[in-house]
Amino acid sequence: MAWNNNLEIDRVISDLGDISFRDQRVMITGGAGFLGSWMCDLLMRQGAEVFCIDNLSSGLRSNISHHFGEDNFQFIEHDISSPISLGNRVDTVIHMASRASPFEFECYPIEILKANTLGLMVSLEIARKHGSRVLYTSTSEIYGNSQVVPTPESYFGNVNTLGPRGCYDEAKRCGEAFVVAYRKQYGLDARIARIFNTYGPRIRFDGIYARALPRFIDQAVAGRPITIFGDGTQTRSFTYVTDQIEGLLRLAALDEARDAVVNIGSDIETTINDMARLVLKATGSSSGMTYHPLPEDDPLRRRPDIARARELLGWRPKVGLEEGIRRTVEWFRFQRQKAEVLA
Repeated sequence: MAWNNNLEIDRVISDLGDISFRDQRVMITGGAGFLGSWMCDLLMRQGAEVFCIDNLSSGLRSNISHHFGEDNFQFIEHDISSPISLGNRVDTVIHMASRASPFEFECYPIEILKANTLGLMVSLEIARKHGSRVLYTSTSEIYGNSQVVPTPESYFGNVNTLGPRGCYDEAKRCGEAFVVAYRKQYGLDARIARIFNTYGPRIRFDGIYARALPRFIDQAVAGRPITIFGDGTQTRSFTYVTDQIEGLLRLAALDEARDAVVNIGSDIETTINDMARLVLKATGSSSGMTYHPLPEDDPLRRRPDIARARELLGWRPKVGLEEGIRRTVEWFRFQRQKAEVLA
């Protein structure tokens, strides 16, 4: 039996109300990735024609294979850092292509820089040619180790350009500058989302792709110790994937959000220790926790000010962390069962 996310998709469509991309032609870079594939699902369900572009460097064909053969879906395996043409009409461009795991920063810094600069410029040129609306998915990482918490969009950031996270932080900051430049010089309708830690079904839990929460789930289910970097008192604001996708689509769709820069993330701050305990509870695991040195430049606190998202987009996160982890564990276990059947 295939994983069925129809119930999750239906909830988002219901929450979006009258917001729809029906009959639009939408280009999504990074569309086979964690967030990108959910974006494909939502837009396909609404009746959009979707062009999914991904070089499968961290995205997975299996995330989108259920759309293969559908008339309004086209998968193009391509590195968006190189130019591409999409024919006669593109209504909306959503640039999501980028590796995003901290473990990838060490191995693929150049690819990360290119995706958010050269790749974004390719997307912006397509939008300029077609008069498309653009949504650029930036990140909370542009704030660095923020000295202002909750962090508003007006905060300029505290980032080490020479540190191990610089390839991602500075690429995203440069990407925002590209968006603003195209807006000023060409009048492009472009919006910037600053995404905070997002999790849920399809997030990768393997190797260098795994971020903290999916890695904890993998370790807990396998009965291995949960590995925590630092003392675990550092905080993050975890956003369930359907909440994130709803916020992004609202930002992309609403006319009044033109030129906006918006934090999209949970405003509930959770320590890594507490998140690990919720994973242990959801999995029923008796795994212990081991502590390791905190990586260089790892932010100590992360919590967005989401007043702008509430007022401009009418958006707020709905899925609590405990419930979101439960759903993610359920999906994870399904994936393991499926793998065992195929082995």
